[in-house]
Amino acid sequence: MTKIAIITGGSRGIGRDTALQLARKGLDIIITYKSSEEEASEVVSVISEIGSKARAFQLDLGKPIGTFDVFISNVSEYLKKTYGEAKFDYLINNGGIGGHTSVAEASEEEFDLMVNVHFKGVYFLTQKLLPFINNKGGIVNISSGLTRRTFPNTSTYATVKGAVEVFTRVLAAELNEKKIRVNTVAPGAIQTDFNGGVTRDDPKMNQAVSSITALGRPGLPEDVGGVIAFLCTDNAYWINGQRLEVSGGMAL
Repeated sequence: MTKIAIITGGSRGIGRDTALQLARKGLDIIITYKSSEEEASEVVSVISEIGSKARAFQLDLGKPIGTFDVFISNVSEYLKKTYGEAKFDYLINNGGIGGHTSVAEASEEEFDLMVNVHFKGVYFLTQKLLPFINNKGGIVNISSGLTRRTFPNTSTYATVKGAVEVFTRVLAAELNEKKIRVNTVAPGAIQTDFNGGVTRDDPKMNQAVSSITALGRPGLPEDVGGVIAFLCTDNAYWINGQRLEVSGGMAL
């Protein structure tokens, strides 16, 4: 039976690579995007060329009230029409935004947006999708290496990612009867367009990251996507309630 994964923020970066790597493992894919419909459509096309089914839906993680119900309804209808029942196997909570503001300068609006996107959105989207996840399925929540090591101007982002890690462990304990595994993947600095592409495009930042990473360079999307994809396989069945940092040995 074909397994199905839902990936938020799947139109680019780590989410895109995860979608492609899961498709190569034979899974069918549902991705979400906030505004980049063209990029999402390109991912769907590539997955179709691989030989798996794919569909993209718009979703704004910063607006969990109201918009989530529409998304759930659309996904449920698609699953029933395509597979005969509204069920899927893996949820990857990947979508997010960056933020670099000091505690002294952070605004309440910025704080609320960060909480909505990275924690409230993750929490309630997961809650609403739980009835549709098959037994022995899995959930992967994306955190950050910033929950382990401290850098200035990361308080809002790092704090909500810390909340996601606690949520992961509690959820893993609560879903024991359905044997649904829940894990966190915490990337280090990755060369994507996240935070304006600073790790990828700024030579000074790239060198700074390289100098404190044991493997000598910043990460690439495929360095992380492969780990997420692995967690969505039976080979990873005995990994549950864990935080896996994927950083190439950053700031050891």
